[in-house]
Amino acid sequence: MLLQATHLHYAYPEAGREHTVLRDVSLSLQAGEHVALVGSSGSGKSTLLNLLGGIDVPATGDIHLAGKSLSRLQEPELTLFRRQHIGFIYQQFNLIPTLTVAENILLPLALLGIAADEQQQRLQHWLEAVQLPTRGVAFPDQLSGGEQQRVAIARALIHRPALVLADEPTGNLDAKTGALVLDLLFSLADAAQQTLLVVTHSRAVAERAGRIVVMVDGCLQTGEQALAW
Repeated sequence: MLLQATHLHYAYPEAGREHTVLRDVSLSLQAGEHVALVGSSGSGKSTLLNLLGGIDVPATGDIHLAGKSLSRLQEPELTLFRRQHIGFIYQQFNLIPTLTVAENILLPLALLGIAADEQQQRLQHWLEAVQLPTRGVAFPDQLSGGEQQRVAIARALIHRPALVLADEPTGNLDAKTGALVLDLLFSLADAAQQTLLVVTHSRAVAERAGRIVVMVDGCLQTGEQALAW
């Protein structure tokens, strides 16, 4: 078991009252498993992703990832753990506009203090893996949306994380480009035996995963309930 989240509850104050986003959510992910998390807007999908990624903290419940309890880690230990074990991919790409493609991809390795020669070896591999072998010196605004998301995929995977969290990774792309990017993401994660959790509104995207879980009003549905989605 790579990840075990149990009885997660998350809420925030709104207009003088508590707004509950997640209610008693439990989820397990096996090493190398690819899972799609689906549900309507506002159902709590992105909130759950942020909790599993150690970005936000649940009010109650616990998350065990790679043998560690996230709730027991303090900053900066949690930050370092996140950098080592988790890769993030976002709908908006979230590339740094003032950095080149190469510099964006290498950012996780730089933050981890990986040696420069090792960085360059991995960079060449990943530029080729995401089919951008000659674009390392380009800046994000010189790339198409599909190319930017391929850079984001390389950045998310280059440090070899055990868990990859993708929030609507094809949401800003047309259907054809999105399908190509999705093929790339699943194939690269599969080759590296990385666990992949993809938040999506798309049935086509969800059906690429080995398992589908559904978020409805802050609660997680699995099994036969999920099949009805």
